[in-house]
Amino acid sequence: MDNEPIQTTPGHNVPAPERKTSRESVFKSILTTLAILVAAPITALLITSFIFQSYEVFGPSMSSTLQNGDRLIVVKAPRTLAKILHKNYLPARGEIIVFIKKDLFIAGESGNKQLIKRVMALPGERVVVKDGVVKVFSSSRPEGFEPDKESPYGSVILKTAIDGEWTVGSDEVFVCGDNRDNSLDSRTFGPIKESDIVGTAKFRFLPTNQSRSF
Repeated sequence: MDNEPIQTTPGHNVPAPERKTSRESVFKSILTTLAILVAAPITALLITSFIFQSYEVFGPSMSSTLQNGDRLIVVKAPRTLAKILHKNYLPARGEIIVFIKKDLFIAGESGNKQLIKRVMALPGERVVVKDGVVKVFSSSRPEGFEPDKESPYGSVILKTAIDGEWTVGSDEVFVCGDNRDNSLDSRTFGPIKESDIVGTAKFRFLPTNQSRSF
């Protein structure tokens, strides 16, 4: 009995399960590839929408700090977190931010534009521009101070030809371009809403010989 041959029937040989396993492996491989192809652009979209994004500078309004064509990394994560927590997002004075200016009229066209400027004044402060100098008055410094003189970037600032006075609202910031003689900013359209801020410029990676953090 121990030496009797094992009988098999056609179509039930050992290779059949192997062929089935092979088909399952191919099917799983296809599904994995499709999942990657679908997940990759979604992940990229989520990153650029909520965490950070590459931006290109257009125009001379931030020169000589930034030049036309510079490529920047703009960090959006703090702004995203503030939205999730239902809090106001408040950038620091002197930071360079990207924001949306709604219904802005430029070069014969009106619409929503993304601009890049520097934060000069914070909520509740008063801004006075006179004789080419920007001066900020706050509750902690009622005598006023000049942000351009107290910050490292101040050496590249040109005096502004625009005079005026503004009070920054509780959910607003006052912004200016570093190239004061050629910048459309809060001196023209007033303080901007914090809800319109997209993110903060943190790093310039192009041109490579001028890469730096901010």
